[in-house]
Amino acid sequence: MTTPIPVYLDCDTGVDDTVALAYLLASPAVEVVGIGTVSGNIDAAQAARNTLDLLALAGHADIPVAVGAHDHLDHPYGGGARHVHGENGIGGVELPRAAAEPDPRGAAQLLVDLSHTYEGRLHVLTIGPMTNLAHALELDPTLPGRVAEVTAMGGAALAAGNITPVAEANVYNDPQAAAALVGADWNVTLVPLDVTLDHTLDEDQRRMLLASPHPFVRAVGEILDHYFDFYLPTYGVRSCALHDPLAAVIAAGGSQPTRAPRVPVEVDVSHGPGRGQTIADLRGQRLGVRHHDGARTRVVLEVDAPIGPHLVETILSV
Repeated sequence: MTTPIPVYLDCDTGVDDTVALAYLLASPAVEVVGIGTVSGNIDAAQAARNTLDLLALAGHADIPVAVGAHDHLDHPYGGGARHVHGENGIGGVELPRAAAEPDPRGAAQLLVDLSHTYEGRLHVLTIGPMTNLAHALELDPTLPGRVAEVTAMGGAALAAGNITPVAEANVYNDPQAAAALVGADWNVTLVPLDVTLDHTLDEDQRRMLLASPHPFVRAVGEILDHYFDFYLPTYGVRSCALHDPLAAVIAAGGSQPTRAPRVPVEVDVSHGPGRGQTIADLRGQRLGVRHHDGARTRVVLEVDAPIGPHLVETILSV
């Protein structure tokens, strides 16, 4: 077997973050070596508590979890998306409280430390606002030289946004941080709404999780219930989009992007109607110009197969 990829996960542990975490813990291709939390779906402290409780239930209480930024770079945390993810971020499900407490270092320092421990191999997966990564880049500007790859769920290249007509939530919550991430000297795989909204989990697949003998897997199925209600007007049936899970599957190599041009990407950090827009230079695509010389960000627009079946099969193997 090949050596698992060491992954630092940065998240705002809501419902789809939970599914992404479950996949990463079950995948033999990766080893989660640290987790930082940020305010987004829920505040950073609650996200850390959700994460610690989930890890304990899954039998992975040894993974360090550090609380990151409560507020964003140029504005305070706005209260989250409780209507989407429930009052506690995990669909209102109450998990057994883990004995573990957050790592005292904070998320930015944890990331920097892990980049030394796993120099040249560490894969960063960010599935919330990118505030912690911006702080880590400020804390240690040499960080990108020790990171093998960054995968980020966020943005909307050609699709409409889900917060404004042009802005996706993770980027909109902290555009300055997203701009810092795509502007740094490392390779970024951006997984935007263009592709995440095309991949769903349905009620039959949720029932498979609920039928698992493992309490962690059953909890994931329960946590999805509130999320399915939110997405009913979007898809017309009880199901949900797989935003964060798709980014996790791509990071682990469980799905291969089939259309992912490497192009310049900028983020609108203004306070006008374009705030939070990810501006990807996709000119020339019709003529087969897939990549721009020197560009460090690839924008995933299509993947090789629906990820729902692979996702559920992997989680059930916990």
